[in-house]
Amino acid sequence: MMFYLSRIEHTLSLSPSLLSIPIRDAMQIEIEKLFVNTVISNLGLCISLYDITSIEGDYIFPGDGAPTYTVVFNLVMFRPFVGEVIAAKLLASNADGLRLSVGFFNDIYVPAHLMPIPNHFEADPINRNENESKKGTWFWDYEGEHYAIENSEDEIRFRVQSVSYSPFPLEQPKESKRFAPMLVTASLLKHEGLGPIYWWV
Repeated sequence: MMFYLSRIEHTLSLSPSLLSIPIRDAMQIEIEKLFVNTVISNLGLCISLYDITSIEGDYIFPGDGAPTYTVVFNLVMFRPFVGEVIAAKLLASNADGLRLSVGFFNDIYVPAHLMPIPNHFEADPINRNENESKKGTWFWDYEGEHYAIENSEDEIRFRVQSVSYSPFPLEQPKESKRFAPMLVTASLLKHEGLGPIYWWV
């Protein structure tokens, strides 16, 4: 299952602007601001706060006007497991492979060596940026037919090959690839039913 609950214990300082509302509501605001849509290494992408199980503390440290609490809560996390089959949609296609999206998460990549075999890639005749890997269309070549992967509206089934995490870089050159704190490597190899769903209808 790609979604699961993760129990977190965290120390939070409550903003003075939130002291006028019930403590549980104030904690929900702070937790969602800190964690939702954030990747936590080895846990996954936080989708939402599920519940708050305990709030303890109410300490005010010297020189700090905000009370501090220890809060235990459960987060709904997205982290697919290796071998899981998921349906996504095509975001981009170039000579390096495919980039897919499940709507709330876009860092799913099918590298060229994990495309269906045999295959071939046809580059678009015009590529605006020559520094980027050429955009185009991948084809699965099967029994004399060529099945394209090109429609962004079609669902594509893939098998999770690996899930990796990267620490946020302190500096990132302008010409470098977009940083992805969690990266899902996907495969369309070896198993029937993988690839655009319309192939198998």
